[in-house]
Amino acid sequence: MGRILMQYLATKTDPVIASLIDSDLDELKLAAQKLFHDASMLGGRGFGTSFLKWMASFAAIYLLILDRTNWRTNMLTSLLVPYIFFSFPGSLFHFLRGEVGKWIAFIAVVLRLFFHRNFPDLLEIPGSMILLLTVAPDLFAQRFRNNWVGVAIDLFIGCYLLQEHIRATGGFRNSFTQKHGISNTLGILLLIVYPVWSLVIH
Repeated sequence: MGRILMQYLATKTDPVIASLIDSDLDELKLAAQKLFHDASMLGGRGFGTSFLKWMASFAAIYLLILDRTNWRTNMLTSLLVPYIFFSFPGSLFHFLRGEVGKWIAFIAVVLRLFFHRNFPDLLEIPGSMILLLTVAPDLFAQRFRNNWVGVAIDLFIGCYLLQEHIRATGGFRNSFTQKHGISNTLGILLLIVYPVWSLVIH
């Protein structure tokens, strides 16, 4: 009797499970079609801009780290902080502008105020960057970041740093031949590629 009941229940639930799986697959197909449609609407130019923005942001972070460790140049590399502010990808920007960034900024300020002798110099610029991200007015964080003003500021900073780097190394050719020259020069060139591309596209 128990085995017959189990077989009866199995035959009743198999079509239900099959219909649920079919409806899930239909939803996945619709989601894939929508993703493909949105990607085609965005086009290669939008993908290129987003990719170059990520690359430029990480190049700026790389140059900041390099300057604090072994590059030690006389250039005004603190300009990379506003560059990162204007070129940081939106998802990371809003993540750090939220509660996480506020906690990091709070801890940085407390450490700087009460433990300033033990506060490492390496954390000065990152702390300033987090503070800038969290306390910047909406005029800068929303309006200027998302239009040509932020892109123009990034272009100015990139061009200034490139000419200062070329001057410090003794010429464009030397900027590629000196120690760490290629990585530094390519990093600075990436700072220029994104804003130029963005201004041409938009």
